[in-house]
Amino acid sequence: MKLIFATNNPNKVKEFRSLLGNQFEIVTLLEAGIDIDIPEPHDTLEANATEKSATIHRMTGENCFAEDTGLEIAALNGAPGVLSARYAGEQKEAADNIAKVLQELEGQNNRSAQFRTVISLILDGKEHQFEGVSKGHITTSVKGEKGFGYDPIFVPEGETRAFAEMDLTEKNRYSHRARAFEKFVAFLKQTANV
Repeated sequence: MKLIFATNNPNKVKEFRSLLGNQFEIVTLLEAGIDIDIPEPHDTLEANATEKSATIHRMTGENCFAEDTGLEIAALNGAPGVLSARYAGEQKEAADNIAKVLQELEGQNNRSAQFRTVISLILDGKEHQFEGVSKGHITTSVKGEKGFGYDPIFVPEGETRAFAEMDLTEKNRYSHRARAFEKFVAFLKQTANV
């Protein structure tokens, strides 16, 4: 089964392909010849994921999926949330976003946070959504060199290391994206009788 993944983020593609294996063919926007930056104008992850998958489905008529992920920090009333990628500005620089979060949490005892991913799948013209959550806390400084985004400052529950200190296999044990993806893959396998 071929699915277009509505993203321009090579890190997300790599992560999803590592989870999916060879049962399904994931085609990136670039590989599908689509060169657009899909807007994320909504104030929920669910609505933004739908916006992305619906846009690609309208353009291609093909089965496709999109995801939206946010880091939700308790002491910041759920921020950065839907603004996670551009929290420190439209340049979407991970280092700037991390610096802003660490600055805003300075002196804060409650550092609990969660990553939340929502996948929107449009299969045969019908939308299905899947959610994955990874609870944990924000560190006081940057740790590790791996991963992307906020991985250097997020430690999942049950771990002492940040995501950026883990390889992809280790990260996938705790990852919000992996948890949403498990539900997504189970649904696809059931639907496709794989």
